[in-house]
Amino acid sequence: MNGASREALGAAREALDALTDNTSVDAAVLAGELAAVTALLHREVSLRRVLTDPAQAGEAKAELARRLLSGQVGGETVDLVSGMVRSRWSNSRDLVDAAEELANIADLTAAQRAGALDSVEDELFRFGRIVSSSPELRSALTDKSATASAKGELLRSLLGGKANAVTERLVVRLVTQPRGRSLEAGLESLSKLAAARRDRMVAVVTSAVPLSDQQKQRLGAVLAKLYGRQMHLNLDVDPAVLGGITVRVGDEVINGTIAERLDEATRRLAG
Repeated sequence: MNGASREALGAAREALDALTDNTSVDAAVLAGELAAVTALLHREVSLRRVLTDPAQAGEAKAELARRLLSGQVGGETVDLVSGMVRSRWSNSRDLVDAAEELANIADLTAAQRAGALDSVEDELFRFGRIVSSSPELRSALTDKSATASAKGELLRSLLGGKANAVTERLVVRLVTQPRGRSLEAGLESLSKLAAARRDRMVAVVTSAVPLSDQQKQRLGAVLAKLYGRQMHLNLDVDPAVLGGITVRVGDEVINGTIAERLDEATRRLAG
């Protein structure tokens, strides 16, 4: 993407990250709904042209999106798409590409929350190697005369029970909705998204009450120093924490009050 579309995609990614910071949001459901929106925009060329028409006011386009999607998908998806169509896009197809990328990122977020992102990345790589070594399989998966349902059934027979559910969903969507891309290009794109997600360390923070902006900034800075990488905070509120805080980074869990843990982290850094 170039120019306005690149900026619009960046804003959409930030909106998705902000939404999935709330661990009560089901990222897998969000992914499925964004995938359905992608299919709609790909199929309805006139609709996506209206939603990306620079001559139309952003709020008018957002209201059209809300009317079309309300009751069909959840409120989070409606808000995301409404925000996207307020932005300026260089090409109407870029909006479809962006919706698809958000769907894939949401699914990868679901894998990350489950501690399965590394497995998904590895499975995507291995599936690509299997396809490249089997002309018969590649032919079956890219056969334009075969129905999407037939391809989906073939993939489910190959991956069902053997691969992570997120891997299966990503590959099935890619194969059944290629949108003009080669299978290899699509798998490479998915692998890059997974790698980028893996390099973004995430701390799941549960506190009794919402953290202030200052507390979030301080906690993020300390965790980044401790782990040597930028840290993204996924925030959740649970009154059962009783005034303390729980921080989970991968398999490591840190329990205690905010002040105690920050002071301890500071001492470790100084010592």
